Amino acid sequence: MLEVIGLSQGYRRRPVVRDLHLTLGTGAFGLLGPNGAGKSTLLRTLATISSPERPEQLRLFGDPLHTRRQLRAARRRIGYLPQSFAYPPGFTVTDFVRHCAWLREVPSTKIAAAAADAIERVELTEQAELPLRKLSGGMLRRAGIAQAICADPDLIILDEPTNGLDPRQRVRLRQVLRDLAENSCVVLSTHLVEDVSHVCSRMGVLYEGQLRFEGTAEELAALDTGTEGGDTALERGYTAALDAPPLLKAPAGGTAR
Repeated sequence: MLEVIGLSQGYRRRPVVRDLHLTLGTGAFGLLGPNGAGKSTLLRTLATISSPERPEQLRLFGDPLHTRRQLRAARRRIGYLPQSFAYPPGFTVTDFVRHCAWLREVPSTKIAAAAADAIERVELTEQAELPLRKLSGGMLRRAGIAQAICADPDLIILDEPTNGLDPRQRVRLRQVLRDLAENSCVVLSTHLVEDVSHVCSRMGVLYEGQLRFEGTAEELAALDTGTEGGDTALERGYTAALDAPPLLKAPAGGTAR
């Protein structure tokens, strides 16, 4: 679904992501890292909101993004939830999700049913006709998730999707993401290590703009030496990964190791 090849990204000459390599296909991939690690910058680049330093550093669905036509074709297949997002406060939940689907060029004959399905998945059916301005923070977050997953995009990118969700809603979202990951590439970032372990078949630890770990939850937990901070082996393995050296370049056709 996506291939990152020596990706570098920054703002005002300040490097944020540096020489990053990663290859992902169908399934769920969790991105962990402390504040300032570069997670949101990386996700914005994968979502084509920010451009990499060179077009050849990012390939989506097997193609580079050299032209506007290639970029537009890729965006039709991407659902994206940023960490914070603007929204028309007078729009209802249904209006908002349908509008986002229209922007992604979902066929007009499919928009209504796809929006209703997405709204149901995030358990907002009862609030579907409420204006966004009347939603609680958790409800607004779920509306954002609904627009990102509407019509089951091939690549779904979620930045801190569980922010503001209560424990029951988080459990429900885990199942939704597991279902989506059967046919799509789901990339999500979060500070909640345990959430990632319940959803993602693979995960990465990003620190100072570079991947320090990429593998399974079991492999991350295996980094636990018993001396790191954390309440579980997975949390201690995450802490240990922050001190690991940056990963080597990904082998041709493979996943970064």
